[in-house]
Amino acid sequence: MSDSEQRFELTVENLCVRAGGKLLVENASFSLRSGEFTALLGPNGAGKTSLLRGILGLADNASGNVRLQGQALAELDPMQRARKLSYLPQRRPLAWPSPVRDVVSLGRYAWGCAPGRLDDRDARAVRSALASCDLLELAGRRADTLSGGELARMHCARAFATEAPLLFADEPVASLDPRHKFRIMELIRDHVLSGAGALVVLHDVSLAARFADRLIWMKDGRVVADGTRAATLDASRLGEIYGVRGRVEGDRVDLEGPL
Repeated sequence: MSDSEQRFELTVENLCVRAGGKLLVENASFSLRSGEFTALLGPNGAGKTSLLRGILGLADNASGNVRLQGQALAELDPMQRARKLSYLPQRRPLAWPSPVRDVVSLGRYAWGCAPGRLDDRDARAVRSALASCDLLELAGRRADTLSGGELARMHCARAFATEAPLLFADEPVASLDPRHKFRIMELIRDHVLSGAGALVVLHDVSLAARFADRLIWMKDGRVVADGTRAATLDASRLGEIYGVRGRVEGDRVDLEGPL
């Protein structure tokens, strides 16, 4: 049984992140579980990316406790950590025009392999990730020839290939057209339904309401609400977090303008 087929829980306690003498994240506390799709919402500058980096151990000036299955994440070496937590960062540059299959294979680096040197388990994981993201026919294509939507699917496949039980994705639908936004969200939702968990930074509240099981709201570096769509999403929340007027009906969110 792979890690993604087990039930995992990551606990964040009083996480703080500082940079340049400024407190970017203040005393964030919550838990993440496999099998749950969580959206992280908030305006620009709220601290969402800093929170992700703090959880993952990528922020230099972070304090607090992050535990995976009760074990301090800081006690794991980088390779062990990468096997448990996959990360899809906001900026995903391509350093060279590699074939799509090789880029996706980089998701197996945490397991000690490299493109072109995959054992049977690695090869199965890469093929499964390519298939789940509808990329089998593009596996031999150079990554620098892909469209924006195809690139987004390729990066999702790379993260999925790790087979980590928890996925962290920072604005995975940024700059995509509406059709491809839906496709990427569907891929992440399917990944969660397969047994993984996901914490996804989003700016599109409607997408979050449609796909996420749970919403975590941030403002000014603090988590101000955490719960289901029904419990945390309403017109007053939109005003509090974004300073806009809006209407909420089920998973439909209509923004009407600034307050």
